[in-house]
Amino acid sequence: MNGGDEVVAAPVDPPQPLEWKFSQVFGERTAGEEVQEVDIISAIEFDKTGDHLATGDRGGRVVLFERTDTKDHGGSRRDLERLDYPISRHPEFRYKTEFQSHEPEFDYLKSLEIEEKINKIRWCQTANGALFLLSTNDKTIKFWKVQEKKIKKISDMNLDSSKAVGNCSVASSSNSLSPRPYLANGGCPDRSYSSLSNELSFPPGGIPSLRLPMVASHETSLVARCRRVYAHAHDYHINSISNNSDGETFISADDLRINLWNLEISNQSFNIVDVKPANMEDLTEVITSAEFHPSHCNMLGYSSSKGSIRLIDLRQSALCDSHAKLFEEPEPAGTRSFFTEIIASISDIKFGKDGRYILSRDYMTLKLWDINMDSGPVSTFQVHEYLRPKLCDLYENDSIFDKFECCLSGDGLRVATGSYSNLFRVFGSSPGSTEATTLEASKNPMRRQVQAPSRPSRSLSSSLTRVVRRGAESPGVDANGNSFDFTTKLLHLAWHPTCALNIEVQKWLPESMRKQPDFVPGFW
Repeated sequence: MNGGDEVVAAPVDPPQPLEWKFSQVFGERTAGEEVQEVDIISAIEFDKTGDHLATGDRGGRVVLFERTDTKDHGGSRRDLERLDYPISRHPEFRYKTEFQSHEPEFDYLKSLEIEEKINKIRWCQTANGALFLLSTNDKTIKFWKVQEKKIKKISDMNLDSSKAVGNCSVASSSNSLSPRPYLANGGCPDRSYSSLSNELSFPPGGIPSLRLPMVASHETSLVARCRRVYAHAHDYHINSISNNSDGETFISADDLRINLWNLEISNQSFNIVDVKPANMEDLTEVITSAEFHPSHCNMLGYSSSKGSIRLIDLRQSALCDSHAKLFEEPEPAGTRSFFTEIIASISDIKFGKDGRYILSRDYMTLKLWDINMDSGPVSTFQVHEYLRPKLCDLYENDSIFDKFECCLSGDGLRVATGSYSNLFRVFGSSPGSTEATTLEASKNPMRRQVQAPSRPSRSLSSSLTRVVRRGAESPGVDANGNSFDFTTKLLHLAWHPTCALNIEVQKWLPESMRKQPDFVPGFW
């Protein structure tokens, strides 16, 4: 209280670091089983409710999982949250269904093979109990509807089941070597329908067992049906798809263009961003990722290989040649090298749930940007700083070009990204937080725990950017003396949207590494 007029809010302490425990694993390899390339997971995505999880693999398949712990408690999650007692069980998922989304194709005009590998999966709004999602490979986007359908069968037939044989035929009671065929309703095809057979006699009062056949639903089955195919709109490989908050449109992005689609129109799209120069020799940067704003349907952001993020407003013009805002960090003087542009390339961007912040991932760092402040990132999290002396080796084995994804927690208090040796990093993003955890995607996530870094310091280079740098700059071995393995890498991960203590990650294996299983473990 200041003079009885002004109330001064007390400072909010940062949340305590999470305690991580192993939860579930899907697709774990048995002893002696080799990992097939088509089984390697290439995309993972939660829906907005967190009740469903979708994964895509290099074989073009989409596998769906559903949450089961809320069903076991006999009510919806919203009803359970109103109860006085907390839910003691952590989120659990089980296999729901799978379907073949894409097949290998061949472009005869360009003599180009098109892989069936799923690049991205995005959930769409549900309707009438059906699930909708978008999946894409390098060239073609498909809109899928997954719905439970009842299997209908004809019941209460007039056939005697003890005499029925073969394909709905009735066994003959005679000893003839060539019995006459019978129909399913008891008739004979060679009989005349103009008069009754002398062999057929009706007892007095009729036949009590004669009943009308009925159609009954005995069980339900999940059916995946492709509703739309959006093809022939990209000359280069599609790297991103993103749903709009209006529920009607989505974007798809390749290296040089971003197209806007309507979900109901598959034969037409609008090019809204085109960075292709008149002369390809003048090409200096490419689009690496694109995503719609979570609440403003007119805004979207996309990143480039130069480490910049552009925010565009669709209300300005049909072709968004100019951006509304540009987010990039100035290069420190005297630090430029051969690898500067390679490691500055942004591999993934994600909007926060409220749309205020953008999280970006380049090879070395995670950066958190405030869309209201384009002078620099508000926080920078060191992920691979210990690899800076090894950039030459990483360039030789192409590891420097690995594309790591990033994600934010549903409450926006933490960010996460993958690394090598099957590790992933979790950082606290709230002001004053010093949380920086390194975990292994295994049944013992704390086995290769790295020592916590020192308290982060505020950058003095600029009073506006407030760049915070934190994260352990580990050497080539972790705290337990284990060397880092650059052949095993964790590229794809997703944070549960509603449960603050749940994260689903997955292990990616390169073609040259077939000794470890690909799996989707969960932690809480």
